[in-house]
Amino acid sequence: MSAPVPTLPLLPRLSDRHRAMLQEMGVPIWWPTAADAVGTGAAAPSDPATKDERRATAVPDPVCRPVEPTRPPPNHPVPTSAPGAALDHPARWLPNLAALEAAVHDCSRCGLAQRRQRAVPGMGDPRPDWLIIGEAPGEEEDRQGLPFVGRAGQLLDRMLAAMGLTREHRVYIANVIKCRPPLNRNPDPLEIAQCSPYLLRQVELLQPKVIIAMGRFAAQTVLAEGGALSPEAARQWPLGKLRGQVHRVTLGGLSLPVVVTYHPAYLLRSPAEKGKAWADLCLALDTMDGLHPARAAV
Repeated sequence: MSAPVPTLPLLPRLSDRHRAMLQEMGVPIWWPTAADAVGTGAAAPSDPATKDERRATAVPDPVCRPVEPTRPPPNHPVPTSAPGAALDHPARWLPNLAALEAAVHDCSRCGLAQRRQRAVPGMGDPRPDWLIIGEAPGEEEDRQGLPFVGRAGQLLDRMLAAMGLTREHRVYIANVIKCRPPLNRNPDPLEIAQCSPYLLRQVELLQPKVIIAMGRFAAQTVLAEGGALSPEAARQWPLGKLRGQVHRVTLGGLSLPVVVTYHPAYLLRSPAEKGKAWADLCLALDTMDGLHPARAAV
């Protein structure tokens, strides 16, 4: 009796669609295609758009599970506005996005207004499913008055394309802070107190379905403002322990899910982390699918 023929272990199979999506983000691909499965006894996936396959193609990451907070010493100001700041802020009564954009361009409530070339209110679909929240404008954003431009913006566009999105359709992009801090430093508490009400009003006017917070400062601010974490906990948790889970916040009177991921500028400096960012985007897509089960089943 002959010895049994050894079989290869079953590996996730990437469809042509998902290989193209990963290529858009610059994530190296080492898994075989569905065609390579012939002769191994493994079946190719029947529906490449399902949630299960997205999870299978995501890079395994041990920090993608909720973890207990650590207690490192604080290294920057508490990212939350002063108590009652939003109640006295004129952003509360802005009737629409056009009025909010004009108010941001005219704002001089903190010292950042004296240094800016242009304020950066935001851009995108006025009725979005997705709200992308970054940290603050950089040099190129300050020059153009638009969020996420330059090389980081190009990578964000590729990340959105991997999700089947563009910044003009179903997506709105904004920053926590609307003017560039000097040397791209983190904003101080007074600047946050004077600027974050604009973001809260944007959320209220846009009424997105899912928020993606990009970068440590954006994540900590959104989670602290939205009540998911206390200001102290938000300050102490590093980004690696905030991602890999869905947070629930209340912003602009809305209860919304938040997924945290790396800022595109960080991914340009650390391309090895793109696999983790892809896992975060898959989690965000699964979250949106959970809000629209009929759409996910199509």
